[in-house]
Amino acid sequence: MGEVPEGLSQLVRWLFPGGTIAAVEPLAPDTGRGETLKVEGYGVPLRVAVRAADGATRVLVFRTATANAFGHDRRSDRAQGMLLAFDTFPRVPGHVEALDVGAILPGGRLLSLKESGEFYLLTTFAEGRIYAEDLRRIAALGSSTTADRERCEALARWLAGLHREKIDDPDGYRRAVRDLLGHGEGIFGMVDAYGPSVPAAPPERLQGIEQRCLAWRWRLRGEERRLARTHGDFHPFNVVFEDGPGARFTLLDASRGCLGDPADDVTCMAVNYVFFAIDRPRAWPQGLAPLWRRFWEVYLAESGDRDVLEVAPPWLAWRCLVLSSPRFYPNLPAAARDALLGLAERALASPRFDPESAEELFR
Repeated sequence: MGEVPEGLSQLVRWLFPGGTIAAVEPLAPDTGRGETLKVEGYGVPLRVAVRAADGATRVLVFRTATANAFGHDRRSDRAQGMLLAFDTFPRVPGHVEALDVGAILPGGRLLSLKESGEFYLLTTFAEGRIYAEDLRRIAALGSSTTADRERCEALARWLAGLHREKIDDPDGYRRAVRDLLGHGEGIFGMVDAYGPSVPAAPPERLQGIEQRCLAWRWRLRGEERRLARTHGDFHPFNVVFEDGPGARFTLLDASRGCLGDPADDVTCMAVNYVFFAIDRPRAWPQGLAPLWRRFWEVYLAESGDRDVLEVAPPWLAWRCLVLSSPRFYPNLPAAARDALLGLAERALASPRFDPESAEELFR
């Protein structure tokens, strides 16, 4: 037996007062040989023999998780797996018992989460007004100002700057594309939340969009070089501009690991210029259309990424499904939902997204 981590010794003393660790050894994924030998698992478990105060021996397994390409690349993924195991092991008859779950602190000390409930996050507060309020004003007035144009340009430039940080992680790009389709907040999750009788979104239409997006997953294979630092949920409700003139802003709620294709962030913001005009077509020509065009112009010029238009369709379709969702926007008229889903369908049917295609919605 090698040196026993002090944190593990403390955990044993807490769970079994008077107990001591007698032996520790690593457990391999498989003890067999030949063609069916399993060489990789999802963690690094240790077999721990504990000698109780009464002299009896109890054998435990201390499990930690390792990063891999199977949806465990983020620390939050690995924490989720441990918490899910602790919550569900007791529900399965004949299963090994989950005794504790926790986190490893700097220095090796173990922090038990056995008695914890939901997790929390504490952040600073962003003073100002969410960008969605700007877009609502523009939609109501039917025109945008020079200040609105400056804010639109500032958002596009900020994104271009963020996306300059490229990440060499092919598995990370494939994870981002997989999450686009299969995550509960992605396309499959959005479709599942619609229900069977949503006006302008019957199940067969949603199935068609889903199937086209799945085909795009394979078209995105080979685009791993595009992986960049992203925000992950860059929409007008997550941007807070400071009060008064100017284009200084603070961001909220970065999501999904902040790694992905730049098309995610670009389409997430851009489609909202369409969304806020979709039920107020008079607001399009002089109000939101100039911002839609300018956002694309500035981003393409600043980033130099013309290929973003080649990969944009499935990301745009996802955002159209979100904006059309009766869960998020229950007051959206059926005609507006039909138009947004139509924008997604036309984009998915084209090998390259053309921003000018949005004009068809307002003719």
